[in-house]
Amino acid sequence: MTKTILGVILVVIFSLLLLNLLTEEEYYNLKLEQLKQEYAIKPVPSVDHRKLPELQREFATPQEVTETCIGCHTERHREVMNSAHWNWERVSYVEGRGVAAAGKKNVLNNFCLGAQSNELSCAKCHIGFGMTNDHFDFNNARNVDCMVCHDNSDEYLKGSSTAGYPDRSVNLTKVAQSVGPPEKINCGSCHFYSGGGNNVKHGDLEEAQLACDRDVDVHMAANGMDMSCVDCHTAENHQIKGRLYSVSSTNNNRATCEQCHSNTPHFDDMLNRHNAKVSCQACHIPTYAKANPTKMSWKWSEAGKLRDGQPYQEVNEDHTWEYQSIKGEFVWATNVVPDYMWFNGTADHYLLGDTIQSVPVQMNRLFGSHDDKNSKIIPVKIHTGDQIYDIKYKTLIQPKLFSPVTGDSAFWKDFDWQTAAEAGMKRVGLPYSGEYAFVETQMYWPVNHMVAPKDQSVGCAECHTRDNGRLARLEGFYLPGRDYNKRLDASGIFLFFAALGAVVLHGAFRIVVAIRRKTYEAEVIDYEKEEPIQ
Repeated sequence: MTKTILGVILVVIFSLLLLNLLTEEEYYNLKLEQLKQEYAIKPVPSVDHRKLPELQREFATPQEVTETCIGCHTERHREVMNSAHWNWERVSYVEGRGVAAAGKKNVLNNFCLGAQSNELSCAKCHIGFGMTNDHFDFNNARNVDCMVCHDNSDEYLKGSSTAGYPDRSVNLTKVAQSVGPPEKINCGSCHFYSGGGNNVKHGDLEEAQLACDRDVDVHMAANGMDMSCVDCHTAENHQIKGRLYSVSSTNNNRATCEQCHSNTPHFDDMLNRHNAKVSCQACHIPTYAKANPTKMSWKWSEAGKLRDGQPYQEVNEDHTWEYQSIKGEFVWATNVVPDYMWFNGTADHYLLGDTIQSVPVQMNRLFGSHDDKNSKIIPVKIHTGDQIYDIKYKTLIQPKLFSPVTGDSAFWKDFDWQTAAEAGMKRVGLPYSGEYAFVETQMYWPVNHMVAPKDQSVGCAECHTRDNGRLARLEGFYLPGRDYNKRLDASGIFLFFAALGAVVLHGAFRIVVAIRRKTYEAEVIDYEKEEPIQ
């Protein structure tokens, strides 16, 4: 009976120990709850612009709206005119290049290639009015577009190919009376649709985030915190926090996860220690392009095909473009697993006139390595394709793509690469040999949005595995579970068995001591039972 009770007790104790080992305790993250409460309170404007006498009028031009804005907000236009959003460039130090100006004025990409010679169309995403060519006056405050960032009526719209002017249907008076802090659509009107359509460029920024659920983006979800872009990308004097590494080169004024969540957001110390070399995004964004597809490849070499002398288009089943005569052939994808690379926050870019050094041409290089103390593993979208280049000078060509009329050398109207290349390179003041071909290019887009709920974050075994792990392509460092190192693994095996042996020896020693003690106690008892000698 006693043995049965003892056995039951041992089984219960073992079961409780096993349950404790296999059950992960759910902790209540008070820091996260504090953040949720902070961002749940939406700011209320202190001024009702509908009641201002200055705005009770009909505006004939958007410049009149700007003049009225800066009549009260007297110095704000100077702040805007000192921003990269306005100037389309930043002057900064770039590794291997020195101090240089880089931005949309001179950086090429492998989407729509570049803004030079195409300002009439590209200025739809400029915060100004009247950018018809490269003679735009960046010192003219009247052309600052306050409405594109501050309209809260959801009615403001930049016109298509109108040099940055609003669409003719826009009621300027209503918009001027409906201004406030920037909302998601204000930022998204450019950043969601850059590259010619929704989610074309970024892969992690698209119109679905205007009203998505938490599975798409925990921060911007309508059934979650419903955060706006400017909650993270805050601004001081109109200098927006954040860096878009398709055009930016420096590691300053960045928007990071740690600014809200700190460097130790987890209860598990091992996870917190990962933060030294692994970005938050690498674990918490397992896939991107969750709602709508993003472009993964763009082949300009296929552009220019005609049917019966006319341009044509072919559409995929998901309503994305498979082919367009004006742009070429595309590959799209959804729920994409990111690529991963080391990144220290600095980058270089292909600038107009640079000589091609290698193929595929790196349109932007993200600097970093395992040995760089400032580097972390980040997720990226890699966009590939090909684009036109000068065979003799070995430089990428900035072709003239857009014109409202035919016969003006624009490729999108005349479908002639030769004349488009001549016109474009003449416009940017660079030589053109008259000989062109197409060269493969790559471009890297850090993935920072579409953060998943915590139960969907990347699991340990997805990286720490020998076969097809997420970090399989990252080299130059030892990753436990992925890599084999004879000395290190032998040392680990030795230490494991040494520890196991020590435990066994310690247990055996305890058993021997216990047996000897019992034997000794038994002998003492037997001795005490013996009758004393008379």
